[in-house]
Amino acid sequence: MATLRFGAMASGDLFQLLRDGSARTRAELADRTGLARSTITARVDELLATGLISAAGEARSSGGRPPTRFAFDPDARVVLAADLGATHATLTVTNLDAIPLGERTEALAIADGPTAVLEHIWTVWSRMLADARREVADVAGVGVGVPGPVEFATGRPTSPPIMPGWDGFDIPGYLSRHLTAPVLVDNDVNVMALGEFVHAWRDTGHLLFVKVATGIGAGLVSDGRLNRGAQGSAGDLGHVRAFGGSTAVCTCGNIGCLEAVAAGPAIAARLRSAGLPAESTADVVRLAREGNMLAVQEIRQAGRDIGAVLATCVNLLNPSVVVIGGLLAEAGEHLLAGAREIVYHRSPPLSTQHLLITTSHTGARAGVRGASAMVIESVLAPDAVDRLVRRSLGEQIEPTRTESA
Repeated sequence: MATLRFGAMASGDLFQLLRDGSARTRAELADRTGLARSTITARVDELLATGLISAAGEARSSGGRPPTRFAFDPDARVVLAADLGATHATLTVTNLDAIPLGERTEALAIADGPTAVLEHIWTVWSRMLADARREVADVAGVGVGVPGPVEFATGRPTSPPIMPGWDGFDIPGYLSRHLTAPVLVDNDVNVMALGEFVHAWRDTGHLLFVKVATGIGAGLVSDGRLNRGAQGSAGDLGHVRAFGGSTAVCTCGNIGCLEAVAAGPAIAARLRSAGLPAESTADVVRLAREGNMLAVQEIRQAGRDIGAVLATCVNLLNPSVVVIGGLLAEAGEHLLAGAREIVYHRSPPLSTQHLLITTSHTGARAGVRGASAMVIESVLAPDAVDRLVRRSLGEQIEPTRTESA
């Protein structure tokens, strides 16, 4: 395999300086990096060959021919992203700045199995690419969030409770039948946490995102990076044992999990036993919005139950902000109020004096935005750009199906 020797700063490193969108001349890049003008010229030419940067006008001349400015071209490639839920899928095509070129939400049952679901979303993506006047060859990468545990290194779901037929399924391998771009797959709460962080809380650095819907899960951003843990199972909040000694049986087979006590289906079951029409989490939210006091009380108590577990997380992780999202959070302030009540009571002042507990800013789009951001951060990382440079120059490199994010 032929290799390229880039010296002290490779093309991928130089590209990071241009990702802010500011146009710069070769001389400005040389001043910024301390590299020789000839080296900068070579790196710029390599990046031009990838299409990731383009000429962006001319700078003012101090005499002679005006120098050309160069800038990141976010429209050079596109990203496909999907947020898969139990009964729906939200799909987007974005540019490399995460600007949507198209977005659709499809009714889709995850229980239909991987082949049916993935073929359907590929069909929809293909139509969206055509609508955006883009080709499959323009796709830089694919990001997918799924409602279950995922081994991130392989993109395979691992014993997902509500995803029959998906256990161990090679999602990247299946989608790679349609394209050669890298495919990244993660748990839906992780991509929601990333989407919320990138689009609303990037300046905080430390964020804990909690999704409360059919299940309960958490995603942790620490020092600006998503923390997946050793095998990708970090944030499995719903299967921590709830306080209070509940004997409710969880879908995981254990007794008294937080999810079995405070998630939407558990609340709906208690409301049904009281004679109220609550078949789903959406029904619980509707009843609360209509002012049903029992529904309001149940949601607030669920907030307290979640808050008791979150207090431990706050003490251990010391986040700057806790964001509560998911369908149940759309019932108003009731869930949030219960969580705040317990977290602020049980956590020490140093952990909570600047802690913000709030609802999601990105709402239902958090997952698909996070899936897109996951891909963009991967395919525009220095090593990934260096590989793209080698490909554009005809170098042979090892094929890769997934990148780290």
